[in-house]
Amino acid sequence: GTIGRASYYRCLGAGGFCAAHRSLPMGTRVRVTNLGNGAIAEVVIVDRGPFIGGRVIDVSTRAADALGFRRAGLARVRLDVIGP
Repeated sequence: GTIGRASYYRCLGAGGFCAAHRSLPMGTRVRVTNLGNGAIAEVVIVDRGPFIGGRVIDVSTRAADALGFRRAGLARVRLDVIGP
């Protein structure tokens, strides 16, 4: 999968486990793995972004909590597409 930095934003779709990605189709399910602590969250792409260089995905605050990086603000992650 793709490796890069994740940030988070306020996103209310997909039961709170939603995310923004620059190119994956809307509705794509993605497994996000925090490479710093091994935590995993499954999110659904519902938005476009992030627009800051070096970031590969913006996840919801709820997903950032599940991945254990909300306080830090950023995490190094791996993205694996699960399905449409």
